[in-house]
Amino acid sequence: MNKIERIYFIGAGGIGMSALARYFVHLGKPVAGYDKTRTPLTDILESEGIALHFEDAVSQIPDAFRTPEGTLVVYTPAVPDAHTELNYFRSRNFQIKKRAEVLGLISSNSRCLAVAGTHGKTTTSCILAHLLHEAGLEFTAFLGGVSEDFGSNFVLEGTEFTVVEADEYDRSFLWLTPEVACVTSMDADHLDIYGSGEALEESFREFAGKLKNGGTLLVRKGLPLQGLSYGIEDDSDYCIRNLRQEADGYVFSIQTPQQEFDEVRFSKPGHHNLLNGLAAFAMAMQVTGDPEPLIRGLRTFKGVERRFSVMHKGEQQVYVDDYAHHPREIDAVYQALRENYPSARILAVFQPHLFSRTRDFGGDFARSLARFDEIWLLDIYPAREQPIAGIDSEWLLEQIENSNKKMVSKADLIPEIRERKPQVLVTMGAGDIGQQAQFIKKALRDAS
Repeated sequence: MNKIERIYFIGAGGIGMSALARYFVHLGKPVAGYDKTRTPLTDILESEGIALHFEDAVSQIPDAFRTPEGTLVVYTPAVPDAHTELNYFRSRNFQIKKRAEVLGLISSNSRCLAVAGTHGKTTTSCILAHLLHEAGLEFTAFLGGVSEDFGSNFVLEGTEFTVVEADEYDRSFLWLTPEVACVTSMDADHLDIYGSGEALEESFREFAGKLKNGGTLLVRKGLPLQGLSYGIEDDSDYCIRNLRQEADGYVFSIQTPQQEFDEVRFSKPGHHNLLNGLAAFAMAMQVTGDPEPLIRGLRTFKGVERRFSVMHKGEQQVYVDDYAHHPREIDAVYQALRENYPSARILAVFQPHLFSRTRDFGGDFARSLARFDEIWLLDIYPAREQPIAGIDSEWLLEQIENSNKKMVSKADLIPEIRERKPQVLVTMGAGDIGQQAQFIKKALRDAS
């Protein structure tokens, strides 16, 4: 890595890729790259000095990055093999690495704290970074979302520790060798890569075996892995007990293998977020002997953009935006909403993400979405995929056993919301629906 003079990113605007790009900018190295679509995040990267373009064309690559010597090319597995620029670099013997391999190289020189799981990685890693900050530890964090505490998906406060999301997609997390790791969940996902839930579980077992000698694995209670367990009101090694809800969030005790801490506070809604906070606390406890700043950090944690983000809260109306794109994540959002607004009518707007995921979990999506009082579906966001015959949002809508359901186009979404005036509105999905959130928020505020 010390021989690298400049870095070129293919897919620079991805949340994980952009954190790496920012890391190299902080090292003072020239960074450039390509992404398919201009977004608010790519605008920020450009403002930080990263040269980006949005056309897959060799002519757009800056001259300095066309020299193999000293140039590292980083790409994501979501980039198609036919990508013109990627094949240009391949044909000229550039040093080319996947994002996950580069992250593994960087984190190998520090004490790595890795958060894995099909759900909860981003929130848990953001809480963990906040706790390490509160504890005064020196760390670098590569986050899969924008932390509201740091205002970024990249944090550089030292190099002793590295906080990383251990991504199971494309088996990326197998490049990591953590000192402390956590597995939050192992629900079937990415079946376009794994083929079966069993193959996915086997990959998680392989990840658990990547721990450095003497390392610690934290595991959500009930998962088929050996490690320190964590849970709510059970016999876990790290356990939330005496849970109660107050106006400003949850109050509870944390039982650890050594002691119990009372009157702990956490403001983010939902039991899934409570578990994320507990997992981060347990991980941080492995590297610091002082629990007090960690307890303080749980109380002051602000959140993560698009993770149960309350965008608007008026006297008659609440609007929440969330990244949920898997049936279990939708269930978690519903639980949090219903706990906080038990008698309100909830309108859910969902943008399915990937044709393959919609196909593989169509029945589960239908059951999860049917629980809401009203459901609107947008067209499937394709991301890296080509359409699959017979699989679209209309196909999913037909399976939802709820009479209050319909298709809505992106262009009609805000006018429809204005007309409907929902008590509680939630938008969900991992596609570009998140870019609509600020416009929806403005429309609701203007109408209130």
